[in-house]
Amino acid sequence: MPTTPLRATWPSRAPRLVATDLDGTLLGPAGAVSPRTARALRDAESAGVEVVFVTARPPRWLTQLAPHVGGHGVAICANGAAVLEVATGRVLDERGMSAALVGSVAAALRDALGEVHLAVERVAGFAAERGFLDEHPVPPGSPVAERIEDVLTASTLKLLVRTRQDHGAEHAAVVQRAIGSAALVADSGARGLGEVSAAGTTKAGALAAWAAQRGLAPADVWACGDAPNDLPMLAWAGESFAVANAFADVRSSARHACPANDDDGVAAVLEHAAALARGAAGRARA
Repeated sequence: MPTTPLRATWPSRAPRLVATDLDGTLLGPAGAVSPRTARALRDAESAGVEVVFVTARPPRWLTQLAPHVGGHGVAICANGAAVLEVATGRVLDERGMSAALVGSVAAALRDALGEVHLAVERVAGFAAERGFLDEHPVPPGSPVAERIEDVLTASTLKLLVRTRQDHGAEHAAVVQRAIGSAALVADSGARGLGEVSAAGTTKAGALAAWAAQRGLAPADVWACGDAPNDLPMLAWAGESFAVANAFADVRSSARHACPANDDDGVAAVLEHAAALARGAAGRARA
């Protein structure tokens, strides 16, 4: 896909808010904000278009992105389980799972799937069972135990599930069947990882609540994503964009396409949004 796609099919009405996923969407393959994207974020904010990050990342993975969040300084993280004031790390809202619920889900997983390896993301940070393997290094000082129940706190944002058997693209579905309706499993595109949150907790739900508090309707919002956990958010927003590297079902579900994350696709969307906002402001003054 070319760097600047034909924009005739893109929206002609400026958004008041652009909600964007991070990994695989706004961020490049190395997980960094490109210079063009940094400029586009600043330009959108100056044009009056708010930008909010809506991500599967836990709170601890967001502080380095503080310079790139607009004046509101807020990110919706952990698949909607928390709203974070990025600059300070302060959690403004949280919808975690109780220790009792996480314990019952862990037991159900062991009964249904046999050998599983579990970890948790909390406001307090990461904790894991011995044997839980991840592509990201375990933060120094993180609690590690034989069973996840031994390191739980009062509230868990996400229970991370890896199984001995590789279920491939069906991993999230396998985990969901194992726990039934007790909680909700999200698929953020990380192979072999199931991300369990409280029932009803999604990026879309948290974004809708955050927008409503500011008097924004879905028609005021554009959303950008790449993975299955973005689908409800893309369906809720008035306009939706899939990056070129998105999963096939995301590309087919989104209303619009934009370039890939390594080609600054979301930056192009933000530039378009800022230009529309400035045009509308100019017409209003005329």
